[in-house]
Amino acid sequence: MAVGTEAAPDTTAQRLGIVAHSDGPFVPVQTRSERPKSTLHDDFAAVEAWQTEWKLTPIDRIRDLIDGPLDGSPYPIQYPDVAHTTVEWIDRTDARIGSAGIPEERAAANGWSSFEKALRIAIEGEPESLTVTRAAMGSAARAAHVLVEAAPQSKGLVILDSRGSAALTENVEIVVGEGAHLTVVSLQEWDDDARHLASHFASIGKDGKLTHIVVSLGGSIVRVNPSAHLAGEGSDAELLGVYFADAGQHLEQRVYVHHDAPHTRSRVTYKGALNGEGARTVWVGDVLIGPRAVGTDTYEQNRNLVLSEGTRADSIPNLEIQTGDIVGAGHASATGRFDDEHLFYLQSRGIPEAEARRLVVLGFLIEVVQRIPEPVLQARLVSALVAELEGAA
Repeated sequence: MAVGTEAAPDTTAQRLGIVAHSDGPFVPVQTRSERPKSTLHDDFAAVEAWQTEWKLTPIDRIRDLIDGPLDGSPYPIQYPDVAHTTVEWIDRTDARIGSAGIPEERAAANGWSSFEKALRIAIEGEPESLTVTRAAMGSAARAAHVLVEAAPQSKGLVILDSRGSAALTENVEIVVGEGAHLTVVSLQEWDDDARHLASHFASIGKDGKLTHIVVSLGGSIVRVNPSAHLAGEGSDAELLGVYFADAGQHLEQRVYVHHDAPHTRSRVTYKGALNGEGARTVWVGDVLIGPRAVGTDTYEQNRNLVLSEGTRADSIPNLEIQTGDIVGAGHASATGRFDDEHLFYLQSRGIPEAEARRLVVLGFLIEVVQRIPEPVLQARLVSALVAELEGAA
């Protein structure tokens, strides 16, 4: 009698023998890489407050950005003429669209389904820094798509500077070519009424390095979800963030790093401060070390400084390892108030209490700002943080 051979299970749920719940067909996703992906809004279930991706987000305040119609036409931008860089609008059917990643949730898919043209920013060689400013997005619900490409062996800095009013759902793709070193700064200095949902997808080639820095200071609700796919051997990712939440402000970051090739490295550092009634921050960090990613070296951390009563900081680090052959992996999270010893030390040197507090907070946050390789922008952000701290005094 011939003996049949069953097909090998091809998902984590099948390998673990997980079946549908008795009260419905739902089977939990067992690994971060198996989340559903699609560029179509209707391929995702309706957003509900109990869902893992949305339970910490005030979805009623952004429902129109998740499900409503979005204006996907090109918008006003400003940028200098920098040699060895290209800034252009390309059609949504361009073959380069989708090369870094595609949405894993409904809001990002709504933005993807709605944009008409993508803003392409390309660098070659070693150009000077390039700043692209968006300051006239308007208050109507809008979709946007940005593609940043670093040619193989290139080295550059791209700053995406967002200001003014906005109701924006966008996707940002970042493609780092083989051996390229790219720094991308995403600066959210929106007006107080702005709402902004963004998903960033980065793909890093062999021996490439991406430094990705998120700075969120303005806006009513700002949710930026960066993901980095270390796709080539020896690729490297530094994902950094700094944020300051005022009364009633919601600032959210969900970071995902996927080590998918051998001998890759990543570091994630996000720091934030909260002040005022209803100030809220959310940070979720996911690191997945895939079965091929031998020799991985990774560490993620989130630190929050609470400056007043009535604030809330959620910080959730996650680490998933699918191979035993790694250099190191770890994560850390901490939320707390001032270090009284630092405060006492400064006051004992004759510094008034209010000034001492500002110095302690600025020293806490400045670590990330100093990683931006652009002195003019550094100075501008230090001034913005000082202004925030003046309001916290």
